[in-house]
Amino acid sequence: MITLYNTLTRKKEEFIPIEEGKVKMYVCGPTVYNYIHIGNARSTVAFDVVRRYLEYRGYEVEYVSNFTDVDDKLIRTANELGETVPEIADRFIEAFYEDTGALNCKRGTSNPRVMDHMDDIIQFIKVLVDKGYAYESGGDVYYRTRHFDGYGKLSHQSIDDLKVGARIESGEQKEDDLDFALWKQAKPGEIKWESPWGEGRPGWHIECSVMAQVHLGDTIDIHAGGTDLQFPHHENEIAQSEAHNDTTFANYWMHNGFVNINNEKMSKSLGNFILVHDIIKEIDPDVLRFFMVGAHYRSPVNYDLDLVQAAKKGLERIRNSYLALTERKELAIKDEDSSDYYIKGIDQVLKDFEMYMDDDFNTANAITAWYDLNKLANKYLLENTTSVRTIQYFEEVYQIFSDVLGVPLVGQTQQLLDEEIEKLIEERNAARKSKDFKRADEIRDMLKEQNIILEDTAQGVRFRRG
Repeated sequence: MITLYNTLTRKKEEFIPIEEGKVKMYVCGPTVYNYIHIGNARSTVAFDVVRRYLEYRGYEVEYVSNFTDVDDKLIRTANELGETVPEIADRFIEAFYEDTGALNCKRGTSNPRVMDHMDDIIQFIKVLVDKGYAYESGGDVYYRTRHFDGYGKLSHQSIDDLKVGARIESGEQKEDDLDFALWKQAKPGEIKWESPWGEGRPGWHIECSVMAQVHLGDTIDIHAGGTDLQFPHHENEIAQSEAHNDTTFANYWMHNGFVNINNEKMSKSLGNFILVHDIIKEIDPDVLRFFMVGAHYRSPVNYDLDLVQAAKKGLERIRNSYLALTERKELAIKDEDSSDYYIKGIDQVLKDFEMYMDDDFNTANAITAWYDLNKLANKYLLENTTSVRTIQYFEEVYQIFSDVLGVPLVGQTQQLLDEEIEKLIEERNAARKSKDFKRADEIRDMLKEQNIILEDTAQGVRFRRG
């Protein structure tokens, strides 16, 4: 039984999808005016793991994550660079795929864009106006927040408390401070679309309501995003969607924790705003992902280079043991019976892993289970006689952990360079045999500079990345 923490109810609940064996999941994606920052990546990785585990458990997951490609930030960036809004959006959508691909995140079953849903958005707003939930004022369209009885139920705030912090921006003509924009009148030079209320563009909140409804239907199983989206974005989505659809919008709401930088909240004003595009030039993206999944998705993550280095060493231990297992299999006895002690040990570790992941997708504990598997494997490798069957079972469970957590057992750079490194090792071996120790030392030093460490084993010289 899978349980997850539902932000709506503030408690863990058994996950029961609307349709047996299928999950409809919507995750709020980025506004594509720049490269994604590490906070965006945290959310993408966290819910990629949720999806992967649901799939491992046998569910067919329809995973929708949007791109906001119409927004004040996009318009401002386009004006600064002398480009069009679609050109900016296209470039940074491609950059998003590159950066999240490097982090081994699966693409959504669909990644809708706002610009492709303008007719849907306008029709959605018209229904809200017709029902009395929205009104036109000075070319803008606003949502009547007080007209929706459940407003504040996600963020657990009363509408009177919300009123205290509400304000009307310059140029807005609202009936109430709490009302929010569904459609904005176009300013001179802005990208715009025709509508019943004049030329303009949609507000931010309406976009996700519409794309979720178009791609997943009136009610979805899981709606997810960063903690910062609980209010007002997700609160407003609920108000819009439930008023429009006359039914529950999402049964489960999931929110991931913030990313801090060296124990300080990440913000542009503090100058600690880090882009993934820059990080992965210096840090192996596999290590970055392993570091992120090392914390429970609801907990804050503190991005600190010492902690990242610790994650790197942990991942290396796992990979080195996995490599040693695959090498040992060549010398293992095929007809030897599997060891009950180790088979039972692997069974228990897998059960622990599933228990942790069933409990609100606790990846921190799941990685502890992976380390336990690693210790068991290292112990087995000390045995004088090993069984092919036992090693294969180790490999299968290593692969399960790798697939669910999205951390490859072979590094991305290693996949590209293995053949070249093996040739250098062969050349070094030949140099040593011919007593050309100078060349052998040169190759060893060359590899060391690339962080490649050579190790003498019973099976010959092998390498690992330091």
